[in-house]
Amino acid sequence: MARKKFKTGLIHVYTGSGKGKTTAALGLAVRAAGAGLKVSIHQFMKNGQYSELKALKKINNIIVRQCGQRPFIKGKPEYGDIKCAEDGFRAAERDINSLKYDLVILDEINIALKLGLIKTKDVISLINRKPKGVELVLTGRGSPAAILKKADLITEMKEIRHPFKLGMTARMGIEY
Repeated sequence: MARKKFKTGLIHVYTGSGKGKTTAALGLAVRAAGAGLKVSIHQFMKNGQYSELKALKKINNIIVRQCGQRPFIKGKPEYGDIKCAEDGFRAAERDINSLKYDLVILDEINIALKLGLIKTKDVISLINRKPKGVELVLTGRGSPAAILKKADLITEMKEIRHPFKLGMTARMGIEY
């Protein structure tokens, strides 16, 4: 199937307190791959074999890079956490500027920003320099207002009820 380039790639932000931000982004990746588009996914602060990675590895035109030495969302980042995030951000910049990918996903970038692993001004600069034909998705809770201002599409996932609050643990294939 021939690849169709976008005239204008949009900026998507999936944010909010509810479940489903990464799931929405990965669903978009699968849809894009099914249409013959090339997809690059950068997962910030993640390092491990999650169920979605097993499925995505079976799709030829999707690549996934994890940009974390350990998963964490609380506490003070260590030097290695910052270095992994910075290296991952530079790899994402290369993918965006290479024009080899139609869709680039920066998964959990908003959390990386909140924890100071990456600077908001650097992400804004990346958005401003993004080639026109690249679709860019940023996920994670607490998206900074400066990024929301740049977005063409914003989806906020709102938690109404979650089984974790009742003591249920994460289930393979559903939460990881």
